[in-house]
Amino acid sequence: MKHVTIMDIPFLNTNQHSFVQLLNQRIQKKEKTFIVTANPEVVMKANHDQQFMQHLQHASYVVADGIGIVKAAKLLNQPLPERVTGYDTMIDLLKLADKNRYRIFLLGAKEGTLEKTVNEISTRYPNIEIVGSQHGYFDRESKDITASIARLQPDITFVALGCPGQESWIANNLSNFDYGIFMGVGGSFDVIAGTVKRAPMIFQKLNLEWFYRLLKQPTRWRRMLTLPQFAFRIVRQKTKGKIS
Repeated sequence: MKHVTIMDIPFLNTNQHSFVQLLNQRIQKKEKTFIVTANPEVVMKANHDQQFMQHLQHASYVVADGIGIVKAAKLLNQPLPERVTGYDTMIDLLKLADKNRYRIFLLGAKEGTLEKTVNEISTRYPNIEIVGSQHGYFDRESKDITASIARLQPDITFVALGCPGQESWIANNLSNFDYGIFMGVGGSFDVIAGTVKRAPMIFQKLNLEWFYRLLKQPTRWRRMLTLPQFAFRIVRQKTKGKIS
């Protein structure tokens, strides 16, 4: 499969539909799969944290969750077809799970948010078997949750522990599972639960979801400072020809 390497991270060259179909095949073949959906902020974080970088480089697939990644790939003359967002991938997987009666486990978020998420998924997708759930306030070093999930054998485990916590938890526990999709989904539980609203469609179509989130959460401005740093690094990568 083709990849575009951006600041040492290999992004899968795919679109939303093809990626979800690929994951469905892997579920049916019971192939263990670790998914990372990365935006420029995640890439910058990995370039300042070697252990986190290793987690991303050892993931089964890293996809472009952010228009900044898509624009960077284009600048590097290796264009990606589109964003493959974590939220959309989760929703698409839930639709597949409903159609194929897949088993899922939900890990993360606040207890109240998790409960609402479980209820919403059960209502929207009645054929899904939610084999278990666990809020995000647990001892990350304990293997009790890991053992519980391994025993339940879900086809898909959605992990909402924030970045880099969710990726680190998956990477550190993946060897304990025989099969299944393991995917960090950030704040997707909050959106499904209705505690946080996703950007209106007009913002999504204009690739301005990041701006909508900034309007809703002005305290995010510090995180936005990584964007010009990311752009500078991409220009430097292009200049040095570090493309694989």
